[in-house]
Amino acid sequence: MLFFAAIPPLQTYVEAALDPTLLTIFSTPAMYFWVIKPFVDARDSALSQVSHLAHTDSLTQVANRRLVVTQLEKFIAESIRHKDHSAVLLLDLDGFKKINDKYGHDAGDAILVEVAKRLTILIRSEDMVGRIGGDEFIVLISRLGTSERAACNKAEQIAKKLIALICVPFEFQGTTLNVGVSIGVCPLGQAFLNTETAIRDADIAMFQAKKAGGNQVVIFENVKTAQLF
Repeated sequence: MLFFAAIPPLQTYVEAALDPTLLTIFSTPAMYFWVIKPFVDARDSALSQVSHLAHTDSLTQVANRRLVVTQLEKFIAESIRHKDHSAVLLLDLDGFKKINDKYGHDAGDAILVEVAKRLTILIRSEDMVGRIGGDEFIVLISRLGTSERAACNKAEQIAKKLIALICVPFEFQGTTLNVGVSIGVCPLGQAFLNTETAIRDADIAMFQAKKAGGNQVVIFENVKTAQLF
């Protein structure tokens, strides 16, 4: 700056053009890090929180019904496109109402939270655990193989592991609580399936598991076969 100012013909140009240019160059990084970046980070954080609240069950912090349906649509489409079966597991806790009635809603809520944690621990990161209401949970399992029979067997094995995990006693304020779970399984991979049908079929199978005494797994395909006879 001093060099250009020492040349009289350039002094006016320097003052009129070069000074604002240099000021912009040196002030822009400071403005970005002190003003723009904090604003953008705050906006992104707010949007992320809104999205989280819109797609997460407030009690258990697993996916809510809205997010489950969105993910289920993807699972169905991918299963059909890649000929690789997936499955819907619908879980309904056995004996939950008795605990709620006897020990109160705090005990019931504690069980729901712990069940969600146990399901999340067992399920792979590419799969999904959700709560769709009350004491009903849903698990979406992907990549079970191209054979429907093999996929059903794998889904059944996973369901039995979930039953064993959920049947482990819960501790609540010095009291041991026990619940069971009935699970209905609907295999994915058929072109006629949509989200509503898949959840309905899994629910039908789950109801049959409850009728069988609870702590059971029923595959919807087996329910259809039994109805034919």
